Amino acid sequence: MSENSCHSTPQRLERGVSDPFGRTVDYLRISITDRCNERCLYCLPEGYQGWAHRSDHLTDEEILRVVRAAAGLGFRKFRLTGGEPLLRANLPEVVRAMAATPGVEAIGLSTNGTRLAALAQPLRAAGLRTVNISLDALDAAVYRRVTGGDVASVLAGIRAAVDAGFERVKLNTVLLRGLNDGELWPLVLFAAEYRLPLRFIELMPVSRADLKAEANFLPVTEVMEQLRTRDRLIPQPDHRLGHGPAKYYRLERTGALVGFIGALTHQHFCETCNRIRLTADGKVRPCLGRHGEVDLRTLLRDGASEAQLAEQLAQAIGQKPREHQFCDAYAPGRPMAAIGG
Repeated sequence: MSENSCHSTPQRLERGVSDPFGRTVDYLRISITDRCNERCLYCLPEGYQGWAHRSDHLTDEEILRVVRAAAGLGFRKFRLTGGEPLLRANLPEVVRAMAATPGVEAIGLSTNGTRLAALAQPLRAAGLRTVNISLDALDAAVYRRVTGGDVASVLAGIRAAVDAGFERVKLNTVLLRGLNDGELWPLVLFAAEYRLPLRFIELMPVSRADLKAEANFLPVTEVMEQLRTRDRLIPQPDHRLGHGPAKYYRLERTGALVGFIGALTHQHFCETCNRIRLTADGKVRPCLGRHGEVDLRTLLRDGASEAQLAEQLAQAIGQKPREHQFCDAYAPGRPMAAIGG
């Protein structure tokens, strides 16, 4: 099927909708704010003030209307992102309402963890099942250089998440040559100590322009070779944690479970993509690595029915491309915090 056919009519399935290339799309990532209390180099550029236009952001009820429409369409997996989603007021109440929605099977959260110590238990009680926590370094100075934040608060959040009994807690590390490449083995040992999966993620071209220089890019293949000098990597081809594209390995001596997400170096990265994104200002983005967006906010504020919202979601899936454009001098148009992680 050619790329030009990517606007064909999608087929509704019992679980999700098939896109023009036969992939079942049943996973919606919802950015509930573009605000953040950190300034990660790869996500939020200096001076970004997108959240100044708060009337553009979806309300709690508008988010829940989208969730109900998506669940009626066959979406089963949902993840709340940002920005930093824990900055959103009444988040446990939003999660509780999502969990009570017929058809919703899994609700996850992606967070920097800085506010998780106080919110882990309430979110677990509300029905949140899984948490992904960004941890780009253990050394306080390196962490502050990459994120502008305090790693101690993140570590407290990780411990609270483990204690809260979530079904799964994963750690995410964005690879930055010359910044956190000396932190990789300490991170592996930390993950092994807490028995948490650790995922190394290649830097994607959705960051600051100066960070996208080739000198900053550290491919997952090189990280794998570094780890092999310390331990044996045993492939785990049948190991799936959640709904993402990571390829997992077990380190024989440490026991750590390490995943690798290589959006730029993995030739078949997009073949099993099952997700679309909803931005904080109500736009559906069929692909993180493409510019196309479909407006839901206007429909929501014009009083559209759930059936009409579902139809718009299906149209967005019909525009889902075969693959991203990260390797084609892609420039995102707006930062990751505005798109949603």
